[in-house]
Amino acid sequence: MMTILLILHLLVTLGLIGVVLIQRSEGGGLGIGSSQGMGAFMTGRGTANLLTRTTAILAAVFMALCLVMAIMNKGNSSKTNDLLSNPPPPTQQLPAQPTSSK
Repeated sequence: MMTILLILHLLVTLGLIGVVLIQRSEGGGLGIGSSQGMGAFMTGRGTANLLTRTTAILAAVFMALCLVMAIMNKGNSSKTNDLLSNPPPPTQQLPAQPTSSK
């Protein structure tokens, strides 16, 4: 189940990144740099377009998946498999071989 959620989370994340990158920049916010000026800053058409709605939906799905995966992994924190808790055994180093010059 967790694998399916992780794959779905990855796909939603990539979709969210793609949708955000496709959106048109407003020139530093507040409509600066656009030829329309401040009159077009918060129009209904600009805020309710397809990309904005898609971004909101993908962000909500992303947050829901994060919460579901966190709740599912709540009891699994007692098992640690990291490198710091189980260091590798020390290796024996051989003494350096003397070199003979002839």
